[in-house]
Amino acid sequence: MALPKYKTSRANTHSRRANWKASAARTVTCPNCGEPRLSHMACPNCGTYRGRVYREAIRSAHTK
Repeated sequence: MALPKYKTSRANTHSRRANWKASAARTVTCPNCGEPRLSHMACPNCGTYRGRVYREAIRSAHTK
């Protein structure tokens, strides 16, 4: 691995790191209720994912 001969300036370091940003998570619309949700996750509004309702299953497990 190569070693730098001189110290990298603060301006060069900041300009290099300026392009390293996080991107926003992509959302899709829920086919059941139409609300935006994360892909491959249950809908936070209606609790369905791929035709199954997961919110009611969680409620019934906690009430027993």
